[in-house]
Amino acid sequence: MEYQDIIYQVDDPVAIITLNRPEALNAFTQTMLAEIRHALAAAEQDERVVGIVLTGAGRGFCPGMDMNALDDISSGGGAKDDLTELKADPGDNALGDNFQVTYSYFMSIRKPVIAAINGACAGLGLAVATMTDLRIVERSAKFSTAFSQRGLIAEHGVSWTLPRLIGSGNALDLLWSARKFNGEEAKELGLAERLVEDGESLGTAVEYVQNLAASSAPKSLQIMKAQVHRHMNMQLGEAMRETNEWMAESLKRDDFKEGVRSFIEKRPPNFARVNIGSD
Repeated sequence: MEYQDIIYQVDDPVAIITLNRPEALNAFTQTMLAEIRHALAAAEQDERVVGIVLTGAGRGFCPGMDMNALDDISSGGGAKDDLTELKADPGDNALGDNFQVTYSYFMSIRKPVIAAINGACAGLGLAVATMTDLRIVERSAKFSTAFSQRGLIAEHGVSWTLPRLIGSGNALDLLWSARKFNGEEAKELGLAERLVEDGESLGTAVEYVQNLAASSAPKSLQIMKAQVHRHMNMQLGEAMRETNEWMAESLKRDDFKEGVRSFIEKRPPNFARVNIGSD
């Protein structure tokens, strides 16, 4: 499918979703948000794809919603584009309602989703970045929560994700002040898992997925992601009981046999790709 505001490409084992409004630093439109959801659903269903990279074209990742769209909302307008063809339902509904509220669906995507942050990342752009599984950030990338300076609150789940990534005090500092900070501070705070030189975020993210595909079972990646996100909402005992059940199931899979056999035979493993339709 041809998209208007994003570029979607698959190069086994990576799907790359590029926000493609560089003249606006890739500010979100309603169309772009619908296209991202649609592309994530396509990547999730594609057996070639082990991991998904989300990045921005040009100098920006995403500074949030397009101000013209916000002005339309504030004046009582609504979305004008027909998004019917972009209707999609990505993610694992079995993980529960927590992962089906606005952008929390990112956490239920059955494959790793990595943000390659190459520039401005603010507002909703930052909130979405915190919903991804890993953030690879360029040194000169610029961040801000922005909400307080627009008369808004901590929107889109960032009041849940940000304290879990960087702690409550740091989260409140960034939310209250809406101050700008760069990639180096993002790494110091714990918002970024990797800090790279300018221009290297996309290549680093792609290489990361390639390494996963060469050494890790895609089904294991899927279940580990579900464990981490689900178990943050559980008591320890409940999380352990679910883990024990899922572990018993994993011992019966061909992946376990291949993992042991490849170790004994001192060769790279040959794991099956995830077939979402068979889940």
